[in-house]
Amino acid sequence: MEIPSELRYTRDHEWLRVEGDEAVVGITDYAQGELGDIVYLELPEAGTEVTSGKPFGTIEAVKAAADMFAPVNGEIIAVNRLLEDSPELINQQPYEEGWIIRIRLKNREDVETLLSAEEYRKLVEGGGGN
Repeated sequence: MEIPSELRYTRDHEWLRVEGDEAVVGITDYAQGELGDIVYLELPEAGTEVTSGKPFGTIEAVKAAADMFAPVNGEIIAVNRLLEDSPELINQQPYEEGWIIRIRLKNREDVETLLSAEEYRKLVEGGGGN
């Protein structure tokens, strides 16, 4: 299970990478492993406002369907449209080509409320509980 140290994480298994005043968001390696083969995503549109802890889309896999939750407040400025035809990119490269949305941060301090890699590792090794 890969947990890159430079990323921040949510208890709902999303990851976030800060790039200036923007953040790239996806689901973690742990989450894609638990879901199994991803077959479909319901993605938001660019321009959509997101609220930390609220759903921004749905991910469907062979085993289950689940909401995806915004890790921070802001505006979606890009959506990974490659996932519409190739949702398996999330299984193959959850932290690279499998990113899901890019958010313009409303408040950079929101990032500080997220879990560090070490805190996230303890969460998932402790049973992955929410």
